[in-house]
Amino acid sequence: MRDDLLLSRVRARARDLPESGIVEVLNYGMGRPGMIPLWAGEGDLPTPAFICEAAARALHAGETFYTYQRGLPELRAAIARYMAGLYGVAEDPERYFVTGSGMQAIHVAFALALDTGDEVLIPSPAWPNAAAAAQKMGARAVSLPLRYGPAGFALDLDAMERAVTPRTRALFLNTPANPSGFVASRADLEAVLALARRHGLWIIADEIYGRFHFGEGPRAPSFHDVMAPDDAILFVQTFSKNWAMTGWRIGWLEAPPALGQVIENLVQYSTSGVAAFLQRGAIAALDEGEAFVGEQIARARRGRDLVSSALLATGKVDLVVPQGAFYLFFAIAGHRDVRRLGLTLVDEANVGLAPGTAFGPGGEGFMRLCFARGEVQLVEAGRRLADWIGRRAGETEAGAA
Repeated sequence: MRDDLLLSRVRARARDLPESGIVEVLNYGMGRPGMIPLWAGEGDLPTPAFICEAAARALHAGETFYTYQRGLPELRAAIARYMAGLYGVAEDPERYFVTGSGMQAIHVAFALALDTGDEVLIPSPAWPNAAAAAQKMGARAVSLPLRYGPAGFALDLDAMERAVTPRTRALFLNTPANPSGFVASRADLEAVLALARRHGLWIIADEIYGRFHFGEGPRAPSFHDVMAPDDAILFVQTFSKNWAMTGWRIGWLEAPPALGQVIENLVQYSTSGVAAFLQRGAIAALDEGEAFVGEQIARARRGRDLVSSALLATGKVDLVVPQGAFYLFFAIAGHRDVRRLGLTLVDEANVGLAPGTAFGPGGEGFMRLCFARGEVQLVEAGRRLADWIGRRAGETEAGAA
């Protein structure tokens, strides 16, 4: 059968999923000698040995069989302890469900909240996977561009109110945000919650960067700070960022215990649970990993300051130093075609950045740089980028060809 005929038989919601603008640059620059890869949303540290050793012990002890669909009781208890200590919530393991990554937690949350033809509101620029997950299940993601000004990105609550239609079922909010570094204030969260209550919407709260907060306290503001027990809020979480476990593909969903059987069914009919030995590593991360998380946050803060200073010193970038997550989101004077700019920086600066257009409306003209890296690498990246900007910023698009 010809390829075009075969593709025509694929369901449109699968066939029309967008290609990743991040992966395009990554594929273009991957493997180049001396490349500094700041395009992906992960750091450069491997998973700590104490986590790997816990998983290895379980693997060698024969924990290779089917296990609890909701997650090992020991891991759910460890998550409950961690969340109670960090957010001051009741220590209730029945609220937590182990998933095969934060991405699967999003899929489960959307399966709970959305049906074919429903709409979910997503402030943008945003990590593209959430909108694609909605599209994959036949729902529609409605992008709500964040406002941008001298203080950085901010929610447009009036636009959010206007965007609600009879088809709107949920609001997805990532804070601290990838890629913009936007951090919702307590007042923001109270306003969003009030809107959701007025319209009977689910809130799907992506707070995976909550520890990467450069303001006061051990974490960013959270819906946990403002919600009531009966609010319809689903929290998606992951082990990827805090504990350098991106490749492990393990996360969790926090939801009211009344939804437990539905969530268990959704896990059963997708992945049938997470490998027990991976969960043993996750327990070690929660119980023994607080010092490592602290080091990660301090390292990210230093990285942020190093690269921000180098770029701002050029006088040719539009950059607001972020208060959360681990990305710079900035514009270079004279370079609006950021897809082409990403490829050009690979060729001419040997630094890999992600184009802002990969993150939807509001990302036009911006580039994303991940600063969760070592100082030596970031100092060199800052030097290369500043040198390139000094030579090429302010050119017209035609002149930059």
